[in-house]
Amino acid sequence: MKRKNWVRLDNASNIFLASVTDFDTKVFRLSATLEEAIDPILLQLALDKNFEAYPLYRSVLRRGVFWYYLEESDLKPQVQLDEQPPCSQLYHFDRKELLFRVVYYQNRIHLEVFHALSDGTGAMWFFEDLLSEYVFLQNDFVSAEISKESSQSERVVDSEHTDSFIHHFRHKGQRSYAVATQSAIRKLAGASKTAGKFALNYGKKAMQYEMTDKEKKKKRKKVYQIKGKRTIDNRTHVVELNMSVQPVLKLAHEQNASLTIYLTALFIEAIRKTNPIVEDGMTIAVSVPVNLRQFYDSTSARNFFSTTHLEYTYDPSEKTNLAVICKTLKEQLQQQLSSNSLETRLNKLIAYEFNPLTRVIFRPIKDGILKIINYFNNRRLTFAMSNLGSVHLPQSIDEKVHQFYFQTSAVRPQFCVISHQDYLSICLNSPFVETTLYKQFVRDLTALGVAITISANKIDGLELRGEQN
Repeated sequence: MKRKNWVRLDNASNIFLASVTDFDTKVFRLSATLEEAIDPILLQLALDKNFEAYPLYRSVLRRGVFWYYLEESDLKPQVQLDEQPPCSQLYHFDRKELLFRVVYYQNRIHLEVFHALSDGTGAMWFFEDLLSEYVFLQNDFVSAEISKESSQSERVVDSEHTDSFIHHFRHKGQRSYAVATQSAIRKLAGASKTAGKFALNYGKKAMQYEMTDKEKKKKRKKVYQIKGKRTIDNRTHVVELNMSVQPVLKLAHEQNASLTIYLTALFIEAIRKTNPIVEDGMTIAVSVPVNLRQFYDSTSARNFFSTTHLEYTYDPSEKTNLAVICKTLKEQLQQQLSSNSLETRLNKLIAYEFNPLTRVIFRPIKDGILKIINYFNNRRLTFAMSNLGSVHLPQSIDEKVHQFYFQTSAVRPQFCVISHQDYLSICLNSPFVETTLYKQFVRDLTALGVAITISANKIDGLELRGEQN
C-alpha cells in the first residue's frame, strides 16, 4: 500500500482549529464577477486543471496524538451552485473532506477556504489561476484573442508544502532535539529559581510598590466590546460596499495614511459616534493581519502571516479627530512591522511550538490551552480588518474580470477590503443582525464625497422564509 504524504500544520493554523465555532467557521471567501453567466461545465474543467497544479489543495485535515496534520487525499472537488450561507463550515472533525470549495451563482465565482489550509494571499494565487484557466477555456472556442501564454501568471508557487514560519524563524541552534531539550530544561530550572526569589521578595515590595501615572492609566484601560443579537442560524451577516478606489485613496493621502490605516480610523470613529460611552476613556482595539511574504522571501501557498494589534484610547480631556487617530495607528503599525519586532515575536512563537515539553502534551490538552488563549485575546479586541490589496491578473484575463470581493466568518465585527482596477470592495462581516454601526460608517464615507452602492445577504426569519417560497 502506498504511504500517503503528510505535513504538520504551520504555526498559525493550530489556533484556527482550537477556536472554530458554529458561527466563526474560520472560513473566508474570495469572489469575482465576470462578464457572462458562469458555465458550470467549463468551471469544473478549469478547477480540475488548477487542482493538479496545487498539491496543497488535495489535503485533508487529520488529528494526531500530539498535533493536527495535513494528509494527501484522492478526493476530487466538484463545483456547486451557491446555495449555502457564505463561509459555511468546511471542516468537520468526523469527516474526511477537502478544505476548500468552489461555488458559482449567475456571473460570480466564489472560492471558500478553511483558514488552516491557507491565508488570503495563498488562496488568492489559487483563485487567480482558476479564473485565468476558466476565461481561457471560455474564450478558446470563440476567438484567438487570448493565448494560453498570455493568460498565465508569471508567479511560481512552491509545490513542496514548505512551512515558511519554520524556514525563516526557527533558530538553527534549536533544530537539534537534544539541544532543544537541554535548553528547555535550563529555562524551566531558571524559571523555578526566579519564581522562588520573586515569592521571597514579594511581600516587601508589595508594601513599597507605588504605581506611576502611566501604569495607573494602563491598568484602567478598558477595551470596548461590540455586542448584539446573533443571526437566526449563525450565518455571517455580510454588507457589501462598492465604490471607486481613487476618491478613497485621495482621502487617505490627505491624512498622510495608507488605505488600511485610513479605513480603520474611519471605522473607529464610526464606533465612537454610535456608542458615546467610548468617549469616556475607552479603548478601541483592532487586529490587522500582515502578509509576511512582503518582508521574507516565500512562494508557499500555506499560511504565512502575522497579526498586528492597533488601538486608540479616547481621552475625554482631549479633542480627537481623524488625523490624530490615523497618526497614532500609523506609528503603532510602523513599530510592530520593524524587522526586530517581527522576528522577536515570531521566533518566540516558533520556540514555544518546538519546545520539547510542549511537543509531548496531548493534542486535546493543547486545544484547551489554545481556546483559553483565544478567549482572552478576543477580550482585547473591538473589531478586525483585513486588506488583501489590489488584484492584478494577466492582461488578457484582467479585462474579462470586473470586480473582486473578500469576506470572512467573524466572531466580532470585521471588515475586509480588496480592489481591482478602479473598483474598491469593502465587505462588513458580523455575527450580529444590527446595522447601526455600518450605517454610520457608510454615512461618514458618503459625507466625504464617496459614492457607494450597498447590498446585503438575507439574515432574519422573514427574509429567509421568503427566499425558500
